[in-house]
Amino acid sequence: MPQHLEPDFLPLRPMTLDDVSAVMAIEKRAYPFPWTATLFVDCLRHGYSGWLYEHDGKLAGYAMMMLVLDEMHLLNICIDPALQGKGLGSRLLKTLQRIARAAHAETCFLEVRQSNFAAIHLYLNAGFNEVGIRKGYYPAEFGRENAMVMAKTLC
Repeated sequence: MPQHLEPDFLPLRPMTLDDVSAVMAIEKRAYPFPWTATLFVDCLRHGYSGWLYEHDGKLAGYAMMMLVLDEMHLLNICIDPALQGKGLGSRLLKTLQRIARAAHAETCFLEVRQSNFAAIHLYLNAGFNEVGIRKGYYPAEFGRENAMVMAKTLC
């Protein structure tokens, strides 16, 4: 019997204002310093590109990105903590890059906490490289934490 292979790309749908409460439920479980609902709402109202991945009728992951000229800025990407470790983050990232390429983006930029080793590993495996540091970018338990700036050519 042939083994079923999952597709590389996830079926996504655009995020709407009605989705923010479900997104926030995951955001609060996933991060010690989550985005606020207001931040998601502001991003959507300003035309940023929000995407949802639903599995078995439930929200499983989401992302927010900004497309400007020939650049994609990945602002937030998250898989429900109960579903992490199954390759969904990698597939979500691939799908977002495909969407960005279709919008004529040539480069993707993102920031990641220097202590978020799982995310850094994900981005390195996806072909991102470190291009800089933003000092004190993220709130932390005791002050501020630096962000690693990463980039990848999409073409």
